[in-house]
Amino acid sequence: MSVDTVSLTGWGRTAPTTALRFRPRTYEEAADAVRGCGPRGSIARGLGRAYGDAAQNAGGSVLDMTALNRIRTIDAATGRVVCDAGVSLHRLMEVLLPLGWFVPVTPGTRYVTVGGAIGADIHGRNQHVSGSFSRHVQDMELLTADGGIRTVRPGTALFDATAGGMGLTGVILSATLRFQPVATSLMSVTTERAVDLDDLMARLTASDHRYGYSAAWIDLLARGRATGRSVLTRGEHAPLHVLPARARRTPLAFRPGQLPVVPAFVPDGLLGRTSVALFNELRYRRAPTYRIGELQKLATFFHPLDGVPHWNRLYGRSGFVQYQFVVGYGQEEALRRIVRRISRRRCPSFLAVLKRFGNGDPGWLSFPMPGWTLALDLPATLPDLARFLDELDEEVATAGGRVYLAKDSRLRPETLAAMYPRLPEFRALRAELDPDGAFRSDLSRRLGL
Repeated sequence: MSVDTVSLTGWGRTAPTTALRFRPRTYEEAADAVRGCGPRGSIARGLGRAYGDAAQNAGGSVLDMTALNRIRTIDAATGRVVCDAGVSLHRLMEVLLPLGWFVPVTPGTRYVTVGGAIGADIHGRNQHVSGSFSRHVQDMELLTADGGIRTVRPGTALFDATAGGMGLTGVILSATLRFQPVATSLMSVTTERAVDLDDLMARLTASDHRYGYSAAWIDLLARGRATGRSVLTRGEHAPLHVLPARARRTPLAFRPGQLPVVPAFVPDGLLGRTSVALFNELRYRRAPTYRIGELQKLATFFHPLDGVPHWNRLYGRSGFVQYQFVVGYGQEEALRRIVRRISRRRCPSFLAVLKRFGNGDPGWLSFPMPGWTLALDLPATLPDLARFLDELDEEVATAGGRVYLAKDSRLRPETLAAMYPRLPEFRALRAELDPDGAFRSDLSRRLGL
C-alpha cells in the first residue's frame, strides 16, 4: 500500500486541504488504513468528482480506492454484476455494453466510482422513472470503524444511512448491481425549445412520463419574457431496427470521443457574463424548435463534458461552485422566484440543468424527492456569492426543499437540519457505529454530520 501527503480539492477546485493519502490494493490493506487512521479520521475517495469537500480530510487521511477496481463476476443472462467499489462507471460501460447491458443510473460524468455512486446516491436523467443509484444495489460490502466487514442489504438502517451518507458510515468495498438491457449503444433523441420557464415546466409536466431520460439546459442569463428559456432534450435507448445498415454491424460499440485537454492554467474570468451570454445565445438559437428521433452516441447524450478532459479548469485557478437544489411539486412559485433572482443578478452559469424528479429512495441523506431540481455552476470569484447562495438556501428550505450534498461546498449546518428531516437518525447511527470518529471529512466537520 502506497502512502503520500497530498493537497486535495473537489471538482470545483475550491478550498484545498492537505491529507495523508493511502492507496490500498486489497480489502485487508483498507482495513489496516482505517484502524490506523489517527484522531482526524479517514474518508474514502474515488475519482474526485464530488464538487465540494466531501472527499477531503484536512489533517487526517484519505483512502484512494481506485486501485480496488476489479469486476468480479458478470451474469450475462441477468445483468447482475459484482464489482469492487473503485470500478468506474466508464469501465463498466466498456465491459458491459458489448454484452447488451447498460448502467442503471449515470450522472453527467461516467468518471465516478461505484463506491462514490452509492455514497452520494447519484441520480441521472432517468430519476423520474428509475430512481437513484441505490435502488439498483442488491447488496454491498462495508468496512466499518471496528475494522470488520459487513454485508449490507436494502431494507436495513445501515443501508439507508450509507446510500447518500457521503462515506461517513464506512468504506464501501464492493457491490452487487443490477444492470438494464439495451439493444444498441445509441440513443434516439427528441429536442425542443421552450420559450420561458413556464413553457418548459408545462412541457415536462405534460409528457415527461413518456421518456426514459429527460433534462433541460436553461439560460439563466435570459431576462424579461425570455426568463428561463430552455432547450429540452429527451431520449430512449435506440432499438436495433432504427439504426442505419452500417451501424447495425456493431450495434453495441462504445467509442466515446475526446477533445484536447484543457491547459493547467486558465485565467480567471474566462467564463464571465459576456462569454457565457454569447454561448447561451448561440446554444438556444442553434437548437431545433422541434426534432424527433435523432441518433446520438451514449457519450454525446449523457456525458458531453467528459469529452473535454479537465474541463473544470475552464473556471481558472479560483474554481467554481456547483449548486443544486430540489423543491417539491406545488412549490413552482419558489422555483420561479429563484430563477428570477439568478437572472436579475446576471449570474454567468455555463452549465444549468432543470429536471423533474419522481419518488425518492429510502436513503436518509439521499437528495432526490418528488419535484423540480435545478443545478447550476457559478465562478467562485463572483462578488458576494456566499451571501447570495445563503439567501437561496433559505428560499429552498422554506419551500421544503434541499441542497445536494455531493455538490455542496458552503452550506450552513443549521440550514442542513431544515432540509434533511432524518438527519438525527443518521447522526445517532453514526455515533453508535463509529463513536471515536474513524470516518470524517471536511464536509462532515463543516456540517456537523
